[in-house]
Amino acid sequence: MRFPPHFLDEIRDRVPISSLIGARVSWDKRKTNASRGDYWACCPFHGEKSPSFHCEDKKGRYHCFGCGVSGDHFRFLTEQEGLNFPEAVERVAEMAGVPMPARDPRAEEKEKQRATLHEVMELATKFFETKLQASEGAKARAYLRERGLTPATQAAFRLGYAPDSRNALKEHLASRNIHKDLIEACGLVVFGDDIPVSYDRFRDRIMFPIHDTRERVIAFGGRALSSEVSAKYLNSPDTELFHKGNVLYNLARARKGLPKDGALVAVEGYMDVIALAQAGFDQAVAPLGTALTERQLELLWRISPEPLLCFDGDSAGLRAAFRAADLALPMVEPGRTVRFALLPEGQDPDDLVKARGRDAFTEVLNDTRSLADLIWMRETGGRLFDTPERRAELDKTLREVTGRVKDEGVRFHYAQEMRERVQTFFGTAQPERGRGGKGNRDGRASRGGAGRPGAASGRLTVSESLQRSALVKRAGGVMPLREAVIVVALGNHPSLIDENFDVIDGLDLSHPDLRQLHAVLIDALAHCENAKGFDRDCCMAEIDKSGVSELWERAEGLVRRARQWPALSDASVEDAREALAQALHLHRNARTLHRELRAAEAALASDPSDEHLQQLLAVQAQFHDAQATEALIEGFGVTSGRVDRN
Repeated sequence: MRFPPHFLDEIRDRVPISSLIGARVSWDKRKTNASRGDYWACCPFHGEKSPSFHCEDKKGRYHCFGCGVSGDHFRFLTEQEGLNFPEAVERVAEMAGVPMPARDPRAEEKEKQRATLHEVMELATKFFETKLQASEGAKARAYLRERGLTPATQAAFRLGYAPDSRNALKEHLASRNIHKDLIEACGLVVFGDDIPVSYDRFRDRIMFPIHDTRERVIAFGGRALSSEVSAKYLNSPDTELFHKGNVLYNLARARKGLPKDGALVAVEGYMDVIALAQAGFDQAVAPLGTALTERQLELLWRISPEPLLCFDGDSAGLRAAFRAADLALPMVEPGRTVRFALLPEGQDPDDLVKARGRDAFTEVLNDTRSLADLIWMRETGGRLFDTPERRAELDKTLREVTGRVKDEGVRFHYAQEMRERVQTFFGTAQPERGRGGKGNRDGRASRGGAGRPGAASGRLTVSESLQRSALVKRAGGVMPLREAVIVVALGNHPSLIDENFDVIDGLDLSHPDLRQLHAVLIDALAHCENAKGFDRDCCMAEIDKSGVSELWERAEGLVRRARQWPALSDASVEDAREALAQALHLHRNARTLHRELRAAEAALASDPSDEHLQQLLAVQAQFHDAQATEALIEGFGVTSGRVDRN
C-alpha cells in the first residue's frame, strides 16, 4: 500500500522519535538534555560501552557516531524490530492516535499525479537556474551581487531567473513532453476561459524556489527586476502541491540548521532568510508575503517551543508584531509560546547584517521580548492614564485580552501577571486622611485631645508613601526615575534639546548628578554645532570628556532596568519625543505640587484653621493622583519615581 506523504509527515511530527526509541534503549543521564529534545544512549545496533547513539526530536532523526546507522521512525522499526514498512507505519500511527488511511484508488491516482507535478516543478527549477547563468540572466546576476549574495549562497538556495518572455518556460516544458494540463496544475502559466493562449506567470523575475518539508520544490516566489511592475513580489497560486498559508519558506533547511540551544527565527521575507543564512544564521524562515497564519505558527511550534518572531524596525513592523501577538495568544500552552525580536528603526535583517555584521543580529536575538511584554507595550504605549476612567479602561482591556488564552492554566497566570503589572504601574498606596490613617465623614482629620493634628510641631504629618515619593524626594543618594528618563532621552536623542531648548535649558532637576549631566548636554549643544554636528556621538564624547560617564551609565542603567525603552538609543525619535513630552508634563506638575505643598504646610503652621487643613488635604489628594499618572513614565513601584539604590 502506498501511503500519502502528508500522512507520513503528520504521524512522524506527532510522535517524538525519542518516545519511540526510548522504549528500546536507556538514555544516558549525563549527556541527555530532555528539555531540548536531545538524547544519547548506547547504540542498539552494535555493542558499545559509551553512548554514541544520538536521537534528536526536533529533526525526527537518529544517528550513531560509532557504526554510522541513521534514519527516522520507520527505518528504526524496520531495521531494529524487523517490521515491514506498512507495519512500521501502522505502529507509529497507533502511537500518534491517527487512524490508518483506507485504501483509496482515487487517492493513489492523485498521489501519482502529485509525484508527476513534483517532477514538473523540478524541471522548472532547473530551467530558471540555467537562465540565471545564461546571457539573459546578466541583469539578475548583477542585482544579486548588489544585494551581497555570493554564488555559493545563490546555488544553495537554487535561485534562478525567469526570462522576460511570455512562453519561454512553457515551450521548454513542452519540449520535454510535459502536457499543458500539468503545467497549468503547477501554477506556472496564467490560463482561463477568457485567455485564448496561456502564458508564463513569471517573467523578468528573480526566482526563489519554495520547498516542502521533504525539500521538494512546490512553488516559486518571483522578485520583479523592473520598477514598472505593479507586484514587486509574486508567488505561485495555490495548487495541489502548494497552499500559501500552510508553508514557511526555508523550513526544511532551517530544521536541519537549528542550533542545539537555539530557536527558529521567523523573519518577513525571502531576502532576509537568505542574508541571515549567508551570515551564519541557518535557522531563519519566512511566511510567504502575508501575515503569519495559525498553520504556520503550528509549524514553528513543531520544531521550536519558543520561536522568535523578528519584525522590521518601523511602524509597519510593529503593527505586524502586534498582529502576531494576537494570533499567538489564544494558542499558547505550557511550554509553548513565542518571543519577539524588534530590529532597530528602519532596518530589516538583510540591512542589519550587511551594515553591522553577524554580531549585530546576535544582539537582536539576545534582546527579545516575551508575548506578555509585547501585549503590555501595545496597551500602554503612548497613552496617558491620568483619570480613574482611563485606568479602569486599561484594566478592562487587559482582562479581555488575557481572556483569549484557551489553556486554563496559562490564562490564570496571564491574568495574574497583568494584575501585578497594573498594580506596579499605578501604585497601590492610599493617601492618609490624618494621624493613624482614619478620618471623619466630612473628610477632616480626626482630632486628638484639645489640639489639632500636628499641633505640637505646627505641621500636618505627611503620609509615609508621600514622603517616599519622588514628588517630594530631594537631592541625595537616590535618583528619581522620571528625571533620569528625561536626561537619558535628551542624551540619546539630542535633536530634542534643540526642539525644546527654552524648556530644557530652564529644567529644574532635584538630583545633583542629573543636574550635572543636564549641564553637560546643554554645553554639548554649543560645542557640537561648531564642530561636526549635534548628534548622540557628540553628546557621548562630551560626557566622556567632562568625566561624568559613570553618572551617565548609572542613569541609563536605571532607565533600562525600568524598561523605559522610548528613552534609549534604539528607540525612534518619534517615540522619544512623545515620552519626553509626557515626562516633562509630569515633572512640571510635580514641581508645582511641591511648591503648593510647602505653601499649604506653612499656612497651616501659621494659622491652624479648618480652611488651611482642608487646603493641605486637597494637595495631598493631588499628590496621590499624580503618583498614579507618573506611572506612565516611571512604571515602577508603589512610589512614583522608584529610586536607584546602587
